[in-house]
Amino acid sequence: MPLLYNEFSSFLKRYFPYKVQKISLNAGFTCPNRDGSKGYGGCTYCNNQTFNPEYCHTEKSITRQLEEGKLFFAHKYPEMKYLAYFQAYTNTYGELEGLRRKYEEALCVDDVVGLVIGTRPDCMPDDLLHYLESLQKYTFVLVEYGIESTDDRTLRRINRGHDFQVSADAVRRTAACGIPVGGHVILGLPGETRENIVAQAGILSGLPLTTLKMHQLQLIRGTRMAHEYMSCPEDFHLFDIEEYIDLVIEYVEHLRPDIVLERFLSQSPKELLIAPDWGLKNYEFNHRLQKRMKEQGAYQGKKYEM
Repeated sequence: MPLLYNEFSSFLKRYFPYKVQKISLNAGFTCPNRDGSKGYGGCTYCNNQTFNPEYCHTEKSITRQLEEGKLFFAHKYPEMKYLAYFQAYTNTYGELEGLRRKYEEALCVDDVVGLVIGTRPDCMPDDLLHYLESLQKYTFVLVEYGIESTDDRTLRRINRGHDFQVSADAVRRTAACGIPVGGHVILGLPGETRENIVAQAGILSGLPLTTLKMHQLQLIRGTRMAHEYMSCPEDFHLFDIEEYIDLVIEYVEHLRPDIVLERFLSQSPKELLIAPDWGLKNYEFNHRLQKRMKEQGAYQGKKYEM
């Protein structure tokens, strides 16, 4: 039987003969969808507090955040190496020289062996892409784009500030430079049916994506989407855990078999999360997903059509 799905840990083993761990950074970036160049207020679902660990605060230098992150992980695996994960907001939004200084500061920290750069697909100018192309000749670079949805109506509704064509173009341009490229999507955005969501897997499979992260829609306190939910809950479908597992299986079956699947679930801090609150850690979800896939004879790409 084929592998159930392409795991991220196996992908990393292709590049590194040792264990590597991502350390999240907040490098003080903002977002063109907040400062007025694309829009104001940001995407309707966004509260960046949901993915900043304790060591990851803007008043700390990149070097200090990385050193504190290393201390956090090193007690478990003293031989661990690290990827600097530029995660909060839009990590390619700035002048090239300033970006270069931040990336290279991270790479100068002992045991940091590469970069993962999270960004928007409308924030990858050619000069930055060519710089990253040259950088990845001597270190690992993965660029991760927030695609969120392939449906332009959804992207307008969540105030994303770009359409899907912009995402597709950024993924193709990045892959053409030989840089591994990741995508991030949210399953269950308002207005999208199960059929829409499963069809998304086929659309994404047509792009030269290396990796893909997905997670369930979460309603986060203080966001515009949380207010929309309070006033019109009928516009939203919040999955229960069993329903979401079945959706992920169908989605994965329609994905191109070689796309590396990094994540299926997100866990926002309890104090910020309105719903759904499943109380599951990633490894617990993965265990349940794999068990159900085995029971159903499901595997990645089973229903994929070229």
